[in-house]
Amino acid sequence: MSATNHAPRATHREGQTFAGESLLVRYANFVKLPHTIFALPFALLGLVVASRETPVTWRTLGLVVLAFTCARFVALGFNRIADREIDARNPRTKGRELPSGRLSLSQAWVAVALAALLFLVTAWALNPLCLALAPIALVFISAYSYSKRFTHWSHLWLGLADGIATPAGYLAVTGRWSDPWWVLPAGALAVTFWVGGFDVFYALPDEAFDRAERLASLVVRLGQARAILLAKALHGLALVALVAFGLGAGLGVAYYAGVAIGAALIAWEHQLVKPGDLSRLNAAFFTANGVVSIVVFLGALVDRVL
Repeated sequence: MSATNHAPRATHREGQTFAGESLLVRYANFVKLPHTIFALPFALLGLVVASRETPVTWRTLGLVVLAFTCARFVALGFNRIADREIDARNPRTKGRELPSGRLSLSQAWVAVALAALLFLVTAWALNPLCLALAPIALVFISAYSYSKRFTHWSHLWLGLADGIATPAGYLAVTGRWSDPWWVLPAGALAVTFWVGGFDVFYALPDEAFDRAERLASLVVRLGQARAILLAKALHGLALVALVAFGLGAGLGVAYYAGVAIGAALIAWEHQLVKPGDLSRLNAAFFTANGVVSIVVFLGALVDRVL
């Protein structure tokens, strides 16, 4: 009998999850669905820039939101499946849906497969270029789940998995590459460096566990002090790439104001964490970091509207 047919075991849950035990809530917590709000602006940023060349319809906007949500579900869901045994041994993650028995493995696979299928359908509905690139994107974002087994730079793999959302939003509207050509790579690199630096912080509490499990990360490779310093450098590069993206896309004052606010938030976050002191590395830290993408997107949107 499936584990989900019994009362779920009393285990500690990660922060930023919904209360309740309905199947819908368990699926939402399975992929931390609320985090979609923080990640979606990456795709919408590309859409806003593309709207200067091609009008954006409500249909296109709806398809972009749906495609992004499905792609994120696939990426996070597959990651949970691939890491289920590791998560079960980690005190921080053993309360997740698969290790705790709140979802069965078959339920997880069905949901991921349906999300992947819906993603491909939305790509087909957008344009031929999106459809051609969609299977490649699915493979890339899913393969991240195994990166910690063989590279210390998995943080940047995760960053690029999120970063391709910005070019994807642009391509969904225009169906062609940007002019100048480097605008979309600059947008992707901005997100790659931003998420990569953020993920280094996310790996800090797991240093001892990752060493014991022989999992790779920059924290394991460099230690806390140098890993935090590298995270700061990555976030600096992210800001440079955001400025370059704005210049190439012809964005104005409102966008750069959003970038400046985002930079201030990042600088504040870096003051919260010191080597050997992770007491303030909590849900508030990660939530504030997520606000950065929203602020930058809103700056671009205001610039486009005004």
